[in-house]
Amino acid sequence: MASARLTLGSITLKAGHVQPVWAGHPWVFAQAIERIEGGVGPGDEVLVRDGRGNTLGRGLYSPGSAIPVRLYTRNPNRPIDARLFEERLQAAIARRRVLGLPSEQTTGFRLVHAEGDALPGLIVDRLGDVLAVQLGTIGMKRREGVLLDLLTRLLAPRAIVDRTPARAAESEGFRAGTGVVRGSEVEAFLFRERGLEFRVPLELGQKTGFYFDQRPLRERVEALASGRRVLDAYCYVGSIALAAARGGATSVEAVDSSALALEAAAESATLNGLSGRLQLERGDAPEALAHAGRKGGLELVIVDPPKLAPTRAARQRALESMRRLAGLGCRATRPGGLLVISSCSAALGLFDLTRVVALGARDVGATAVVLERIFQGPDHPVPAAFPEGLYLSSLVVEIGPAS
Repeated sequence: MASARLTLGSITLKAGHVQPVWAGHPWVFAQAIERIEGGVGPGDEVLVRDGRGNTLGRGLYSPGSAIPVRLYTRNPNRPIDARLFEERLQAAIARRRVLGLPSEQTTGFRLVHAEGDALPGLIVDRLGDVLAVQLGTIGMKRREGVLLDLLTRLLAPRAIVDRTPARAAESEGFRAGTGVVRGSEVEAFLFRERGLEFRVPLELGQKTGFYFDQRPLRERVEALASGRRVLDAYCYVGSIALAAARGGATSVEAVDSSALALEAAAESATLNGLSGRLQLERGDAPEALAHAGRKGGLELVIVDPPKLAPTRAARQRALESMRRLAGLGCRATRPGGLLVISSCSAALGLFDLTRVVALGARDVGATAVVLERIFQGPDHPVPAAFPEGLYLSSLVVEIGPAS
């Protein structure tokens, strides 16, 4: 084992950049690297060391990335191989079983959450009897066959579908796979969440096909919706709108710009016997919010936009956009009503979201009182040393007139 260790390249960190990695953070940022030794290539295993030569861990190398190394083990003698992957996958499966997943009521959930399950660069969602995977690094792409073999053996899915984003693959130096990579052909994902039936066509490109991270918010909206008129802006496939309808909302208007997403929402509404309680509209979400405000507002308004800050470089622009949306959401909510607003970017976290709601409310002459804070579901675990893993924040806000 010692001789194999010597064949690995190594990356030495600059002084002042060791502490986060020593404490358990799984990323090595480009600016933290002092030197690279040993002829390291794309996707290769590397040892990560401090300036004194102490080994901090072992990871996979992504040249040209802002995060050149993602660590998989703190043991310098532990190879990143099929045995390690199998142990991590089995641990992820067991973790979901403790959460009660899957169950008769819920057959769709996040099965592997990258760093949250000690498998950086790998996301796996279970959607009924089909798995959707994303390979986010060149290191995981090089090990694709091993990973797919393990998923097939451990879970026996009907099919595995590759949903790796093309842009992410390009940035890592490989071509993303598309469609079914193992098993039989799939036209749509069919699964249940909390007893609601969903059918999502493969053509829909967001994430792996569904936003499983918002399950806690959907459950809360369902509990809050009774007797309220609801507007769900950016509704995508209608998962929050369906929860509101089942929860007893007097009316639910759901708006999205994607015709295909709305078709999926309509089909899922039919599957659940909720078509008559849901009004689906193709349109611009900010305009729908503005229109609701001009009409006097509703009792429950949901603003859940797509990621506005994919990188920290886009943070300022995202803050400005979220402030505008918060103002529109406040105006679309009747005094005494509830605004639910979300940010799905770690670059725009809970503090930022709370601040833009305060500013947005001020902009339109309203007051905002935060009643609840909701985060991603427990099938999206977050290592304690990895704050970037907490990327989804939602606020339930009571809107009132200016005081």
